[in-house]
This record gives sequence, C-alpha cells and structure tokens, in this order.
Amino acid sequence: MKSTVLGRKPTLLRITTSRTSLSVLLDGQLPYMRDHGFRVVSVAGDDRMAPGQTFSWPHFEAPLTRRMTPWQDVRAIIQLITLMRQLRPDIVHTHTPKAGLLGMLAARFTGVPIRIHTLGGLPLVTARGSRRVLLWLAEKVTGYAAQHIWANGPTLLDDVRRMGLYPKNKLEMVADGSSNGIDLRYFSSLSVSDHRISAARKAFSYSPAASYLLYVGRLVHDKGIDELVSSFAQLVKKRPQLKLLLIGPLEEERDEEKLLPTTRRIIESNPAIVHLHWTDDVPAFMYAADLLVFPSHREGFPNVLLQAGAMELPIVCSDVPGNIDIVDHRSTGLVFPARNGPALLDAIENALTHPEQMKRMAVKLRQIIENKFDRNHIHAELLRRYRSLLFKADSCSTLS
Repeated sequence: MKSTVLGRKPTLLRITTSRTSLSVLLDGQLPYMRDHGFRVVSVAGDDRMAPGQTFSWPHFEAPLTRRMTPWQDVRAIIQLITLMRQLRPDIVHTHTPKAGLLGMLAARFTGVPIRIHTLGGLPLVTARGSRRVLLWLAEKVTGYAAQHIWANGPTLLDDVRRMGLYPKNKLEMVADGSSNGIDLRYFSSLSVSDHRISAARKAFSYSPAASYLLYVGRLVHDKGIDELVSSFAQLVKKRPQLKLLLIGPLEEERDEEKLLPTTRRIIESNPAIVHLHWTDDVPAFMYAADLLVFPSHREGFPNVLLQAGAMELPIVCSDVPGNIDIVDHRSTGLVFPARNGPALLDAIENALTHPEQMKRMAVKLRQIIENKFDRNHIHAELLRRYRSLLFKADSCSTLS
C-alpha cells in the first residue's frame, strides 16, 4: 500500500448526489481541508438547482440521482471506479444515500484505504412495501462497503444501532452531531445588513401589520408540507394578518414525494402564501420572519434548525430524530408529534400567542448552538479524524 502521508498531499474524494449538497450542506468544508494539507476532489450528480456552478477544486460529474435508476446507477459506479483508479484517493467520504451506496461500493472495489459514509437520515423510515425493502438492502450494502459510518445526530445514531442496520463497530458520531456545523458569523441577526433585509422583504411584499411563518426546505410530502399548508389554511381564517413563506423547490421525482392535489391548489391560490423556489440569503428571510415551522416526517440533523437557532428565530418543529436533538420542547422551542395536523395547528397558535416566551427560548438555543455547533469546531474535529485515520493506515502499511 502506498504511503498516505509522507512525501505528498493525501487525496480526499468527497461524493454527494447533487452539487447543492456540496455547496450548501458542506459549505466551507472542502476549502478548509484543502487549506490544511489535502488534495481535495469532489463528485456530484447534475443539479438543476445549481446550473453551471463551479468550484475552486477539481470537480467531476456522475449520473447520480436520488431516485431508483438502475441503468444510470450502473453507469455511475463504472465512472466512479474509473475515476478512483486514476486518482488513487486515500480517503473517500460520501454523503447522501445514493452517493453512499455507489461511492462506497466503488471505493471498496478499487481498494481505497479509508472509506467513510456520513449518515444524514434514512429514507426507508417513511417508505413502504417493496421500496422499503430495497432501501433497507441498499443501506446494508453501504454499511458492508464502508469502514466508518458517521451518523450526524445522536438520536439517529441510537436508532440505527437499535435497528441493527450497520455493524456497530463502524458507527460513530462527530462531536455533538451535524455534518458541517453552522457559520455563526453569517447566521447572526447582527450581521444582516439593512439592504439585505429590504431585499428579502421586497421579495414577499412585506407588511409590518402581518406575522410571518417561514418554512425552508424541499416542498415534498416527507417534509410535512401537506400538514403545514392545511393547518395554515385553517389558521389564517382566524388570523387574517398571518402569512406563510415557503422557500424551497417543489420536487416530485418520486411518487411518495408528491404533495396532495389540495395542497398544491392552496399554495397556488391562497394569497397569504408566498412560494419562492430558491434564495441565496436565508439569514435575511429568517430575520424578516416571526416563526420557523418545520414539520418534517424524518430528519438526520437538520441544518435549517441550526440556522434558525443561530438567527434567534423561534421554532416549532416535529418530534422526529434530528429535530429533537436540537430543539428541546418548551426549553428552546415547541415540539409536536409528527404527521399530526391538529397538534401542529395548536403548536403554531401557542407560539403566536406567547411571542415573548418563544423569543426567550430562541435566545437560549443560540447560546447552545454557539457552544456545540460552531462550524470551526466541526471542521477541526473532522480534520483531526482524517489525520488519525491516515496515521493508522500508514502504520498498517509500514508494518505490512
């Protein structure tokens, strides 16, 4: 085995399903590793949300999709194997389920010495029937091919241990959770300029007389959008000054992601709902909003809750793994049972009725995030782990 430290920079290959994951979910992480002695390379699938996006390190495209696409998957794994044979990476680190499955298989097949998969959530939790079986098998294969499975939240880690989905000796968590931490300078109410606030408010025709609920993320069934829109439609009848801002793409790649037809009609026709497909300035919208509502059915360790917490924006969220690792009910926000529309409605009404109490909880959450999830801390811990694994690999190589 070649030396991974002496005489050259070790090569780190990061693989995600989409470019958006590289630029948003892993923002700043790859440049950090490059600046600390790694030759960084990335691979992702094409992404309609980030057309023409470029990176400051070598980047390759592969036909990676979120859907079950057998022929494209075969093409993708062949391309990944070919690339790995050319690059001879020391570490392959994957993120997102499809990238994990194909990336870990290709890395094992080509003999990559260090293979890491970050587990950011389990789609099989909300799947049914044959699709659930296939997703289960895919995760088992990923666990077989990977040497290290890094769950990005403590509840998720406990759940997968209990499920027996992966070998327990491969399961770990980095620091207190999170794949990337949070940039506390960018996500800060003190750093949002008046110009940015004005631009955000203009985008949704802000009225100082209104109260604004905010959702940020993909608009799919698994994110609880059906319950959110239905609850809002009821609530706005009693609170006519209430508005709902939905920021994120409407995705329908898979049947189970599709929103109910009534939900789509309400989003398109209700004048109190504003849907923006994308924004490059989430902090400005969080500054302008009164309450973040996050009713997701499943999560790993959601960045949007870290972002809202850092912005001191009060939070109402569902009680799924990941969410409850960040938000403690009636201590740092309000938590309600997932998939429960009436409970969501009650939680929103409670939050709107007690704004001062919600603000105190939001301030408390900011303090916790500062102590546990500062991006600098997470990046430094990832770097430490990479270096430790490289040292062990070199020691094994020397002994052999």
